[in-house]
Amino acid sequence: MRNRKGATNRIYDYTLTTGTGGQLNLADYKGKGILVVNTATGCGFTPQYAPIEQLYGDYHGQGLEILDIPCNQFGAQAPGTDDEIHEFCTLHFNTTFPQMKKADVNGENELPLYTYLKSQKGFEGFQAHPYKELLEKMFAQADPDWDKKPDIKWNFTKFVIDREGHVAARFEPTADMAEVEACVKALL
Repeated sequence: MRNRKGATNRIYDYTLTTGTGGQLNLADYKGKGILVVNTATGCGFTPQYAPIEQLYGDYHGQGLEILDIPCNQFGAQAPGTDDEIHEFCTLHFNTTFPQMKKADVNGENELPLYTYLKSQKGFEGFQAHPYKELLEKMFAQADPDWDKKPDIKWNFTKFVIDREGHVAARFEPTADMAEVEACVKALL
């Protein structure tokens, strides 16, 4: 992924590598709504693939694109190859949206797209969810300032991009998917 020199710093300035090794220029998505999500196949949030695919099916015709970026940084919950991850998703959740090459979303090797996304919408807390207390306790033990940092906290963090390429919202994995859908629907 790259950011073109001299370009404005918007989502359209980036390129991703697809799970099959091709290049996806986000400028090709100008005028569309985009949901960017870091995923994992062995996570408690993995069942979110189903409502994400439902979003794609319901709103793709209205201009929604979904970019699935598998990530193995959280509990090593996406250990497979890109082909294995794709096979799992299509077999278990009938996913049809584009899947990118597995990548980091935090740290030294994070995708530049994620550096940009986090600079636009930082972490604002977990929503009420059965995993909320567990996640907060785990992060607090590792870093007392965890909640003040914009880092991606876990799998299935979602960014919603409006039709002009601006980051409109960030949803943590604990967010109700109905809220994500309402946001997407309002931007299309």
